[in-house]
Amino acid sequence: MAPTPVVTAPAQPVARDGIDWGLHGTWHWRGLACHWRVLGDPSHPPLLLLHGFAASSGHWRHNVAGLVASGWCVYGLDLIGFGASDQPALPLDNRLWARQSAAFLQQVVQRPAVLLGHSLGGLVALTTAVFSPEWVRAVAAVPLPDPSLVMAVPRRRPPWRRRLQRVLVLVLCRLLPLELLVPLIARTPLLDLGLQSAYNQPVIGDAELRRLFARPARRATAAWSLRGMSIGMALRPRGATAEALLARLVQPLLLIWGEADRLVPIEVGELIARLRPDLQLERLEGIGHCPHDEAPEAFEALLLSWLERLDAEPQAAGT
Repeated sequence: MAPTPVVTAPAQPVARDGIDWGLHGTWHWRGLACHWRVLGDPSHPPLLLLHGFAASSGHWRHNVAGLVASGWCVYGLDLIGFGASDQPALPLDNRLWARQSAAFLQQVVQRPAVLLGHSLGGLVALTTAVFSPEWVRAVAAVPLPDPSLVMAVPRRRPPWRRRLQRVLVLVLCRLLPLELLVPLIARTPLLDLGLQSAYNQPVIGDAELRRLFARPARRATAAWSLRGMSIGMALRPRGATAEALLARLVQPLLLIWGEADRLVPIEVGELIARLRPDLQLERLEGIGHCPHDEAPEAFEALLLSWLERLDAEPQAAGT
């Protein structure tokens, strides 16, 4: 029997925006504490938000109020290794996070949901939809990154090559002094420079945004999870890459991409659109890697328009 999620009683009115939005809770999965939050009428259709690399559910700070006002019950989940969830010394990849997300839908939300993911969260949303289609109505990714989209992954690799790759990845990841580098980045202007690279508009000086990324990185276990993710994502099989997952996806898919994205260029989105001509690719001119945070009004207009059409169409088989 699944453990009952623990919801923290708010000491003050529940925030509708900002990085502390929603009613917060703790849900235990596979012995790990997972932080989550919710805002909206529980009888309304559920929308699960999945954050990107190094972020947390608080990164949807400018979007939740509008989504709730449009009739959605909005859930946010901190993926294992990020935010206020546990940061274990385990291999982490999109397969594990997809299992976490599907279990959250089954045990906490208890209904199929639309999944909205930013960057890494978009890959997790796609993986969840393919691995657990009965719990996912549709997927929106903002954007959808994966090295496999620009670097071909062999369908079959000789056993000796797989073993060699594993040894090299493990050695390199263990040699990296992450226990020194992660706290250094979290406490210096290097973090501000990293954040600015994800935005086209100036964000240096946004104290709330800096706090969102700095708090998890300052935890003593942050380096463990970064190393685990580096290992897990490098060694995952071809079937867990975006190209293979896109071929298996049956649910509707929306991509929203900033045309000024320097981290995952718009050309990647155009490549995905060629792989899946049935998807909807929306562009935001002059916007970087975080459209939901940099241009929340334009982002929400695109998303809500798609969600309205989604409700008017029959659901995909198996969802």
